[in-house]
Amino acid sequence: MMIDKQTSGGPVVAVLGGGFAGAATAYHLARALPSREARIVVVEPRPVLGRGLAYGSDDPAHRINVPAAKMSLIPDEPGHFVSWLTAEGIRMSPGTLTLSGDCFPERRIFGQYVAAQLGRFVASGVIRHRRAAAIRVARRDDGYDIDLSNGATFAADLVVLAMSHPAPRVPWALRGLTGSRRLIADPYDNARVAAIARSDRVLVVGSGLASADAVASLDRRGFHGHVTVLSRHGLRSRGHGTVVAPSPADFARPPERTAVGILGRVRAAVAADAMRGQSWHAALDRVREQGDAIWSALDPVERSRLARHLRRFWDVHRFRVAPQVEAVLARLNAAGRLDFAAARLIDATEEQEGVLARYRPRHATETLSARFDTVVIATGPDHAEAIPSSPVLRALAAGGLIEPDPLGLGLRVAGRCRAVARDGTASETLYVAGPLARGDVGELMGVPEVARHAERLAGLLAQRLTSLETPEATRSRRETRLSLWKQ
Repeated sequence: MMIDKQTSGGPVVAVLGGGFAGAATAYHLARALPSREARIVVVEPRPVLGRGLAYGSDDPAHRINVPAAKMSLIPDEPGHFVSWLTAEGIRMSPGTLTLSGDCFPERRIFGQYVAAQLGRFVASGVIRHRRAAAIRVARRDDGYDIDLSNGATFAADLVVLAMSHPAPRVPWALRGLTGSRRLIADPYDNARVAAIARSDRVLVVGSGLASADAVASLDRRGFHGHVTVLSRHGLRSRGHGTVVAPSPADFARPPERTAVGILGRVRAAVAADAMRGQSWHAALDRVREQGDAIWSALDPVERSRLARHLRRFWDVHRFRVAPQVEAVLARLNAAGRLDFAAARLIDATEEQEGVLARYRPRHATETLSARFDTVVIATGPDHAEAIPSSPVLRALAAGGLIEPDPLGLGLRVAGRCRAVARDGTASETLYVAGPLARGDVGELMGVPEVARHAERLAGLLAQRLTSLETPEATRSRRETRLSLWKQ
């Protein structure tokens, strides 16, 4: 076993996961600290930081889902990404600029932007990128030992869990297809999607953004077969509207205390905006802006009620498809090559002629069946499976250091970012960044919210590091690392 000998220097902050949440946390921490006051180690197997699942795709059909003017690594500089695009002379693909003047670049370009911002800190050594996956984290008296997939181990004083998006779970109805070449469990596996024959009959399970991306990818490759998109409620992500002015609605003062109250207030705001000639988009944008205050005002029972009954409606209005992707969906639907079905999938069996899927349409009693050549799972990240799907989280859970969020939204968190242990205590050394903390934060999926959360977390980490800089703490840390080196 290789031991990373860190017997000198300041305290170490380990950020596990280098997608947007982890990269943003490391970036803001590097900005908040004087040069080399602490070591920031980001553990990420990908070659560059900042891309992750969301911005790691190289498929030109995958575009950011909100205008570039609202995407920024720096919350107080919303135009930072757009300024970078101009300064770097980034060449845009055809159709990036819409008729309304909004810019929706390819998703990989935003990943390049984030990587570029971290580049100077990586080059200077303030941030160290360990190209490996973390496979185990063990608690020590004054810190943590972190085992990596390449056989190395290093010690850290503070740990940030930033593994944001577990893979989609294979629905029970499709478990019989596990291992079949006809089943694509990851809609962002571009090689598998590219291998779909152009004339195939394709079943896409799930109707959110991942589903839209899968259809757009097929269309870009000249697909001329038929796609059926199936989901239980038949709800699909909406498109972007023209927001003339921000909605005057205020959902935070005073906040509602019940899920029903929130629903009524949002409906009233949408109706009031409609009287002024404004679409529903403005009111829902306001809900997103005040998501933290709205969620904080709810007790656990009402949070559960909102998540169970209203989340699916919120998701399709909140997670909107880029206009370019929306145009693809509309064109294929009008041509009769794309259908949307509200139905419950019962089972699927692989036969010589393809996959025979049985499903029951919503509000119907009869069961229908159809054959498909390929089945794509596009149900989105399964945050309820965050712990079982990650060796690091499994190890931490086995040690009683973390707990699942009771609503299945990720990990149990207190104070917006502090991991809660099995005994109910909130950690002072183990933190959660990004979507896995949304059980406590509420709205924490989009770039603006994740960047703001990362900035706040970085501030807390910087404060915590101050207490680790005492002579006694430094001496203890060096003795611990020397002991680890001798093992």
